Amino acid sequence: MTRTPLNVAVFASGGGTNFQALLDHQRRRRLWRIVLLVMNREAGAAGRAEAAGVPVHIIPTRGREPDDLASETLAVLDEHDVDVVALAGYLRRIPASVVGRYRGRILNIHPALLPDFGGAGMYGMSVHRAVVESDAEVSGATVHFVDEKYDDGAILGQWRVGRLPDDTPDALAARVLRVEHALYPRAVDHLCAALAKGEVPTRMEDMWLDEPQTTVRSTELPPSETEQA
Repeated sequence: MTRTPLNVAVFASGGGTNFQALLDHQRRRRLWRIVLLVMNREAGAAGRAEAAGVPVHIIPTRGREPDDLASETLAVLDEHDVDVVALAGYLRRIPASVVGRYRGRILNIHPALLPDFGGAGMYGMSVHRAVVESDAEVSGATVHFVDEKYDDGAILGQWRVGRLPDDTPDALAARVLRVEHALYPRAVDHLCAALAKGEVPTRMEDMWLDEPQTTVRSTELPPSETEQA
């Protein structure tokens, strides 16, 4: 895969703040562009896509056979010539045949430091409540490759957030969301830069919340692409 920009499809189920972070970032990059938003239901992310001129395709998932769902999903991805898929708050399992087609090219962002606090049912505030109720001193965000199991794929990058003694789930969630918005676009940069050169991406360096954003870098990017967004 050598062409640039690469075509990215984002999958979302909700308001789409990570989708918006990707939209804002890609305007200043030449590596990739968002060509499609896929949703399983009507939600706020659709309005963000329409404002940015990005096509929206809703693929209902409830009660459908996996093969039927996979066929529709692959058809719409093929229609838009999609190279990379980025899940951004998408709350349905991706069909195995879609994962197989995009293996190594499909990412997800999770609001905790995997492999802890992952798996079925661990999304949104349930993750932050579990962290606050645990003995963990650190949380954060993880970008990982998607495979056939929930939150199980190889980790591409993490950004750590210290847990404070008086943290509530809401307070922790707000700090983690801040780093999600910084980490995810840079992880897509990192993956797309490697794919454009026909290489397998290395794991990104782990970051901490209080480090300057200019330290978030990809060794796959030329200097002009690592400036602060």
